[in-house]
Amino acid sequence: MKDTISILVAGYGGQGILFSGKVIAYAGLLDDKEVSWLPSYGPEMRGGSANCTICLSSEPIASPYIQYPDYFVAMNQLAFNKFMPMVESDGVALYDSAIINGTTDRTDLRLHAIDAVTIAEENGLKGLANMVITGKLFKEIPFCTFASLEKAVEKSVPEGRTQLVELNLKAIQLGMEN
Repeated sequence: MKDTISILVAGYGGQGILFSGKVIAYAGLLDDKEVSWLPSYGPEMRGGSANCTICLSSEPIASPYIQYPDYFVAMNQLAFNKFMPMVESDGVALYDSAIINGTTDRTDLRLHAIDAVTIAEENGLKGLANMVITGKLFKEIPFCTFASLEKAVEKSVPEGRTQLVELNLKAIQLGMEN
C-alpha cells in the first residue's frame, strides 16, 4: 500500500457514513499515521447527502480536501454516480449491491460489490451495513492493523452504548468474509 491513501465514503445521512469515516480515521491514528477526516453533509437529519474523506499518511497532510480519492465506498446510487468518475485510476471502489446498480464504464479500477444491507439484516445487524462495507474495505485494502480497527470501534462508539461495540465488530467481520 502507498505511504498516503485517500478514502471517500458517501451515501445518505442516517446510513452511518460519518461513523465509518471516523472509525477509519481513528484506526489510522492508532497506527501512528497522520490523519485527516473531513465530513460533509446536508442540513437534513436523515436522507440528505453525506460523505466524508479520510487521508492516512506516514507524512504530514497538506490539505484534508481530496479531489480524486484512491478508494471509494458508495452506500447509495446518487453517491456512486456522482463520485465514481473521480476515483483515481488503479483505485478501488466498493458499493452496496443491495441498493446500487453498479454499472460503470470504468475499467481502470477494481470494483467490488457487496450486498451489505442484506448481510447486516440477515445477521440481526439492521442498520450496520456501513460497518459490513467497512469490513470489506479493510479486506481489500488493509488500511490499518486489525487490532487498531477493533480499538477504533471501541473508541468511536459513544459511552452508554457499549453494547454496540460487539455488534459493529461482528458487522466488520462479516464484511471481511465476503
